[in-house]
Amino acid sequence: MSKYAVTMLGIATSLTMAVPAFAQTAYPTRPITWVVPFAAGGVTDTVARKMAGPMSKVLGQTVVVENKPGAGGVVGTEAVASAKNDGYTVLYTSSGPMSILPALQAGKLSYDPVKSFTHVQGLSVANQMIVATPSAPFSTLPELIAYAKENPNQINYGSPGVGTAQHLAGELLQSAAGIKMTHIPYKAGSNQMVDLMSGVIQVSFEYSSVVAPYVSGGKMKVLGTTGSKRASAYPNAVTVVEAGHPGAENAGWSGIAVPAGTPSEVVEKIAAAAQAALKDPAVAEYFESNAILPLPEVGPAQINEFVASESAKFKAVVERAGLAVK
Repeated sequence: MSKYAVTMLGIATSLTMAVPAFAQTAYPTRPITWVVPFAAGGVTDTVARKMAGPMSKVLGQTVVVENKPGAGGVVGTEAVASAKNDGYTVLYTSSGPMSILPALQAGKLSYDPVKSFTHVQGLSVANQMIVATPSAPFSTLPELIAYAKENPNQINYGSPGVGTAQHLAGELLQSAAGIKMTHIPYKAGSNQMVDLMSGVIQVSFEYSSVVAPYVSGGKMKVLGTTGSKRASAYPNAVTVVEAGHPGAENAGWSGIAVPAGTPSEVVEKIAAAAQAALKDPAVAEYFESNAILPLPEVGPAQINEFVASESAKFKAVVERAGLAVK
């Protein structure tokens, strides 16, 4: 046998032996950290924890939810943007840090919603509930607006942070209804709920999944919703459209992203796990009971267009409401 043949045989043998080794190291081989850029107890945290179990089963590795709150989601989002692009650090994206803050603070963020990430999968879209402390002198959305007009800046309303969908919901209502309220941003959704129940703040814009336990316990009351259709769980709560303020309609979206440059095969695996989790009976039931619409059809092929569309929509809203930071 010639030296050339021997050499080629050796190369072929080494490649054959390398295949099983490569297969054994196929992603994932260790736990995956899912960064939620908001505090525990909020809707993003709750959804992530509901989905983490089913995703772990599909991926064959534990998906660990890690909260990194701060600056309306900016802190956690920045952390993932600078993380290694190997698929072991993923981000729970939402309309606040991905669509609203870039419009509010154009050119002032350290990350780019498109260039810094590879968007993987859409998760959900939902409207906010408008709730009030039990002692508030208003019990419906029209009554809130009437009171705010008579008492400008005397109502404190809370949100999980500046630039979140909940914050924007309050700003949109003020702009559409011609009222003035004082925004109180929180780092932790649980702290916001405590202050609302005690009357430190009078109103909050939050998702149904967050306020439901408090409403059912009589610790806060529902005034209305930011949607165009009434929430099935609160049939008596009017929408901003019904109240005569269609310009206040607002919904937040969520998804999963990874640092830019993450291998496509890793992206596909994460997307497949998320899609399976969205169809998990427990997750589907949670979404249904909390007025959350799942987005299993918004996968890797559709998510970039979805994010671009949502960003354009929120940018127009911010500009119309005159909220952009100069």
